[in-house]
Amino acid sequence: GPWEDFYQTNVLGTKYVLEACREANIERLVYVSSPSIYAAPRDQLGIKESDAPQENRLNNYIRSKLASEKLFKDYPDVSSVILRPRGLFGIGDTSILPRVLNLSQKIGIPLIGDGRQLMDMTCVENVALAIRLALETPQAAGEVYNITNGEPRAFRNLIEETLRGLGYPIRYRKIPAPLVCAISSSLEFIYKSLKLKGEPALTRYTYYLLRYSQTLDISKAERDLGYRPKITISEGIEQYVQDYRKH
Repeated sequence: GPWEDFYQTNVLGTKYVLEACREANIERLVYVSSPSIYAAPRDQLGIKESDAPQENRLNNYIRSKLASEKLFKDYPDVSSVILRPRGLFGIGDTSILPRVLNLSQKIGIPLIGDGRQLMDMTCVENVALAIRLALETPQAAGEVYNITNGEPRAFRNLIEETLRGLGYPIRYRKIPAPLVCAISSSLEFIYKSLKLKGEPALTRYTYYLLRYSQTLDISKAERDLGYRPKITISEGIEQYVQDYRKH
């Protein structure tokens, strides 16, 4: 999407919220950012909050999230906490699992390498818990926290557990990493050049997700907020499967 759209919504929108909080003397603001800001073409394990780059121009969404986070230093009088929850899923998910199921039925799950790349996911209920803790913990003011389920799993393991639960066949489509990288870059170039609407079927960010391991260190949230996930990944998948079968 065009930078102006992301700027208006994520950057200016956040600025207006910060100004309103200052004017109304709000007790605590929790900003839900995104760990997509860590995205890079390499394996990254145990990423700490302080590892966030100053710039990341992989896409305009990431760029806008980084710009939004930087606004908070201009509002030291607003008591705020920044959360970076990773891979939210649960009942009502319209993003992660539905896309996986659609791919599975149409062409098979794209597989780069052996599918053992480690991924962090977070049950949405655990993210809600983290938000509440961020609101209620006085010493969290001014801090940034990674939030995950704290149980990194292999990409292949997550896919197979979900598909088995739904009774779907497990089909993979093995694709060489260089080819996926070339296709994603080409599609992004075409969409930008022709100003096409919507999102390409494959992006460089999606390629990074499929190709590289990425896990977050949540020890800071555990220490400061007393954050302990209430629902495991397997429990979250089971809840999603049971709800999906009703429709």
